Amino acid sequence: MKVKPDMKGTLIGLVLAGAPLLAHAGCEDNAAKWAQQLQPGRAIDQDRGAVCKIWPADPALTIAALPFSRPGNTDIQGTDDLEVLVADTATGAIVAHQLRKSALQFDAVAIRELVIDTAPYQLTPRLRAFGIRVDYDNMSRASPYGARALSLYVMEGARLRTVLDGLMVKESNGEWDENCAGTRRETLRTIAVGPAGKSGYAALRVTSRTTTTVSTLAAGDCVDHTKTAKPSIATLPYRDGRYEVPKDMRYSN
Repeated sequence: MKVKPDMKGTLIGLVLAGAPLLAHAGCEDNAAKWAQQLQPGRAIDQDRGAVCKIWPADPALTIAALPFSRPGNTDIQGTDDLEVLVADTATGAIVAHQLRKSALQFDAVAIRELVIDTAPYQLTPRLRAFGIRVDYDNMSRASPYGARALSLYVMEGARLRTVLDGLMVKESNGEWDENCAGTRRETLRTIAVGPAGKSGYAALRVTSRTTTTVSTLAAGDCVDHTKTAKPSIATLPYRDGRYEVPKDMRYSN
C-alpha cells in the first residue's frame, strides 16, 4: 500500500498499535508505589487493573495507567479516576502525570481492558504522543456491543496533556437469535499523521471502514453475507490545544 507524500509517509495501523505490553522488572511493584505517591489511601481498581509499558520511542521512560475506584462503585456499575503517568524506567521515579477524574465509566457496558498504545504519533517534529485505549463490552449474546476508545497524551515538562479524547477506533453491534439468524456491524478506524497545520501540529486523518454481516439459516446451514461499505475519511484539526473529535466518532457511555 502506498501512502501519499502529504501524509509524511506515516500511517498508523491499529494492528501495530495493539502490540503486546512489554513487561519489565519492577512494573507491578512500581504501580503500587505510584498509587501511594499520587493517590495516598486509595487502592488501584483490581477489576480494571493497572497497565504499564516501556516507551519504545524512549526506553528510558515507562508509561503507566492506574485506575482508582470512586465511592459507590459496584461490580457492574461505577466510575473510576485514571492516573496516566510517565516514569523513569531505571528508578521508577515519576517524571510527569495527569489525573483524569471520572475518566472511566461502566454501567450496561463493562470495561474489558486498558491498553497502552505506543504507535508513532509524531504530532510535531519534537513532540510524540502516546495513547491509552479502553476496550468496552456489554457481554450480551443476543445484542452484543463493543467499543474501543483512544485518547492521546503529550508530555510537557512535569505534566501530561490530553490532546485527543475518546476517539472510537472500533465499534461493533448487532442482533442475534443465539442460533444463526442476525446482523452484525463493525466499524474500524485507522489514523494517519498528516502535515503540520498553522498551529505547528500535524492534522490527524481518520479512515473509517464499516462491515455488515447478515447471517441466515438456509437448508440447515448458517450462511453469512458480508458487505463492506466504501471507506470514509475525516480530518481532525488541532485547535485550542486539542484535536476535535466529531460527535459520531466519540465514545460516550
